[in-house]
Amino acid sequence: MHRSIATVSLSGTLRQKLEAVSAAGFDGIELFESDFVNFKGSAGELGRIAADLGLSIDLYQPFRDFEAMPEAQFRRSLERAERKFDLMEAMGAPMMLCCSNTSPLAIDDRVLAAAQLHELAERAARRNLRVGFEALAWGRFTSLYGQAWSIVREADHPNLGLILDSFHTLSLKDDPAGIARIPGDKIFFLQMADAPLLSMDVLQWARHHRSFPGQGDLAVIGFFEQVLRAGYTGPLSLEIFNDIFRETPNRRTAVDAMRSLLYLESEAQRRLAAAADTAAAPVPPQRVELFSPPPVPALSGLSFIEFAADESSAGTLGALLGQLGFRRVGRHRSKAVVLYRQGEINMIVNAQPDSFARSRFEAHGTSVCALGVRCADPLAAVDRATAMRSQRHDSPVGPNELRVPAIVAPGGNLIHFVSEALGANGLYEADFILEEDASEAGGAGLTQIDHVALGLAVDQLDTWVLFTRAVLGLEPGESLELADPFGLIRSRGVADAARSVRLVLNVSLSQRTRTARTLSVTGGGAVHHIALRCKDIFESVERLRANGTRFVPISGNYYDDLATRIDLDPALLARMRAAGVLFDRSAAGDYLHIYTESIEGGLFFELAQRTAGYDAYGALNAPARMASQAQE
Repeated sequence: MHRSIATVSLSGTLRQKLEAVSAAGFDGIELFESDFVNFKGSAGELGRIAADLGLSIDLYQPFRDFEAMPEAQFRRSLERAERKFDLMEAMGAPMMLCCSNTSPLAIDDRVLAAAQLHELAERAARRNLRVGFEALAWGRFTSLYGQAWSIVREADHPNLGLILDSFHTLSLKDDPAGIARIPGDKIFFLQMADAPLLSMDVLQWARHHRSFPGQGDLAVIGFFEQVLRAGYTGPLSLEIFNDIFRETPNRRTAVDAMRSLLYLESEAQRRLAAAADTAAAPVPPQRVELFSPPPVPALSGLSFIEFAADESSAGTLGALLGQLGFRRVGRHRSKAVVLYRQGEINMIVNAQPDSFARSRFEAHGTSVCALGVRCADPLAAVDRATAMRSQRHDSPVGPNELRVPAIVAPGGNLIHFVSEALGANGLYEADFILEEDASEAGGAGLTQIDHVALGLAVDQLDTWVLFTRAVLGLEPGESLELADPFGLIRSRGVADAARSVRLVLNVSLSQRTRTARTLSVTGGGAVHHIALRCKDIFESVERLRANGTRFVPISGNYYDDLATRIDLDPALLARMRAAGVLFDRSAAGDYLHIYTESIEGGLFFELAQRTAGYDAYGALNAPARMASQAQE
């Protein structure tokens, strides 16, 4: 499929945008008019630059306030269109986007709108150009794709067709099912955009908060599916207005953009194939070839967490893990790497000189540098990731050691895919010299990794949502805003369907929060806290306090308030108050948790106990933790 992107979607000068788009593997661009107006060069020069970069100029846009106008304004607009056609011919752009009228002079007359668009298409045809008509969600008289299609059909000109935009349809909650009944050859162009669900004016929503497919909450896959069912064969394009994207490095934005289209195509392909297998009526055959990567990996948990350290900090970190009840159980066969374990939790401390971990330590200090994820087919998982524009990473291995496939996650850390076939201990038996005594003596009752929380820069959140969705098959939950004493934290959990892998993505909307200060050290995309599950949190806390672990103290006022909000057994409330344990309840179950004090770089641990079907992360208690940390 021909993949395109509007130049308004990226930061930089027009030439810089084209270079980023080309490097990301796009086939073409939509040229936003203001980008050309501010370009220091002619239309012909721009066409040559695009061609040299392997890009076509698929669409010139937008042409505004044209149809259903009084005669005088209509005639002036025709002359304006002729000048745009001159530019399009010079640069080699075959199509103009004409968006529905927002002018107060517009007339509510569908027949007049059709007649005037017919005349525009006639003039375009004389130059072998085409015009696409798009319904803006805030158009004065034409805001729905069905209204725009009615006008195009009335105009009845071969050089006039429909342009569809997922945002304009989905933001108005218009049903896209009718798209499948539009002749595919009359859909001239397709623009895709996602967005978070926001309660605000649609014009402001559109101009500031669109995102790439897979980053937001709109039903973009279903929309695209209907366009394919119509028999559409034209470009698949992105038109994204987003304030953060306008300041994000355009090379990264372009990679996200390409990943979003590949994700969109692969999901639509999967849905259409499933429909073809189950539908009683035949599904129309696809007329375009869609991207089809290896399937989403079947994940079954986190195998390990790896820390970057040097010789000195490795000892300090080992002592901290010992306080948390972890026991040193092995030393790597060929590297300065030590394995610690408790329950099913494996913590690896990597102090190997001249290694990836050491480079991360030198950049960020003692920190998590890699996660190991268990899956059924690691090679297929890496193949999917690289197809989705992630970078593969190959670590050096010694004799008889296992090569564990890995990729680079956004921000630079690694994700290793560990084969389930190795069992619980196969990887560690191969790569480590294990201690003979594997008892749990001295443990604190911690059983497994519940979730891992990452601190992200504002411009990394959308990247991570898309990465976890497209590469790992995780789905995002509700987006929450949490109160730090010095600003707001936006938090969003992502998890697989079985909840075997859970990540929490946290972004500071202020530069003064603890999360923001941590980011100044870690550079973003780094793990800032690790939640470890236990069966009896009170017993675990008691053991850890005896080991010297220090927990974030919680105000007594928190427990007084908790008793007014949730009907709790007074004995349980008293026990939580004495231990410093926090509490959350959902319709499905309860969540008890407590946070340790931070270590170097702001990293801290959380102990968590889930009951029944509780499926969240105790986020409503985060302000109590952040306020306490601020008062330390």
